[in-house]
Amino acid sequence: MEQFHVQNGELIVGNLPLRRLAARVGQTPFYAYDRRLLSQRVAELRESLPTGIKLHYAMKANPMPAVVDHMARLVDGIDVASAKELQVALDSGADPFEISFAGPGKRHDELRQAVAAGILINIESFREVRELAAIRQATGWQVRVAVRVNPDFELKSSGMKMGGGPKQFGVDAEQVPALLAEIATAGLAFEGFHLFAGSQNLRPEAIVEAQRKCFDLAVTLAAYAPSEVRFLNLGGGFGIPYFPGERRLDLSPISKNLAEIQKEAAEKLPGARIVLELGRYLVGEAGVYVCSIIDKKVSRDHCFLVTDGGLHHHLSASGNFGQVIRKNYPVVIGDRMDQPAIHHVSIVGPLCTPLDIIADKSTLPDAEPGNLVVVFQSGAYGATASPRGFLSHPDLVEVLV
Repeated sequence: MEQFHVQNGELIVGNLPLRRLAARVGQTPFYAYDRRLLSQRVAELRESLPTGIKLHYAMKANPMPAVVDHMARLVDGIDVASAKELQVALDSGADPFEISFAGPGKRHDELRQAVAAGILINIESFREVRELAAIRQATGWQVRVAVRVNPDFELKSSGMKMGGGPKQFGVDAEQVPALLAEIATAGLAFEGFHLFAGSQNLRPEAIVEAQRKCFDLAVTLAAYAPSEVRFLNLGGGFGIPYFPGERRLDLSPISKNLAEIQKEAAEKLPGARIVLELGRYLVGEAGVYVCSIIDKKVSRDHCFLVTDGGLHHHLSASGNFGQVIRKNYPVVIGDRMDQPAIHHVSIVGPLCTPLDIIADKSTLPDAEPGNLVVVFQSGAYGATASPRGFLSHPDLVEVLV
């Protein structure tokens, strides 16, 4: 992957050769996130997008505290999905005014914490309005809210569809006027709308279409709002390439479309700040997962490299996190980068399940026990999206370098 350099046959991560980095970490398996690449991605995005578009980091993609601390200095706000994520965001020094909280099953205690912190709560049900009204009545605290809308359309060609049709996320668009009336009656401080139609999309035309539809829907719903729209989260959906044949997302059409939306918003929603909520796109390509080969065995003429890592640490790379047809993430032998890829092998983990596959029938350099396997595109939905207690093998380590 071109974002990382190679020197003397070793991958360089965070300006360190891979073997030295592994020694500094003290073990394999581990995730390493390159702070230079995190900063570079945000800077490139800001340069590409129109001035004035707010960038929020959806920390569910990677909630490692050191990563969140770093990202909080680069972006305009943080989006959280639980009370624990909220605490990490607050500890990072993020401005509570620019923290928002989404999730279809917010508990009463979580809502109370969010109100106490002064953050923006994305309402996703009529129950949440009643819960928040009770908290306001009991405490006298201001309750800042936006409405997460489940639109009647989806983000075409997205890896995960988060809107359109029956969904557990948000409030159906046709029910939002009634919800807004309840928000007004409850005395909650309405600020705007959150629309998130899908994720992991590499087609700019699909993202452009979804953003336009989201904006038009927000304008329609604003007519029912108890106060002016000051916050408009158009979601994210920006994808990164994982598999052969996939191309990087072209930001030019998206930027042009957002500029047009900004111009229209100045007339139709003059008080609104437009927000993009991005997770995977900001951190996914800055991370690697590293594990060690512990055995090399041949079964009926096929070579298996058995490692100390696997699906319990990297469920996404194993193909068991949303893939319909399993495909290999980009994988290399990280300390043999100068050797020709001539052997057909499968890289597997130590678990007692045939699902524990890191790379199936890949062409790689000759490798032996002790060599280091690297899985690229591992900065998002890695450690915390994996069943790390499965079969009780040793846990991993995460580092920011």
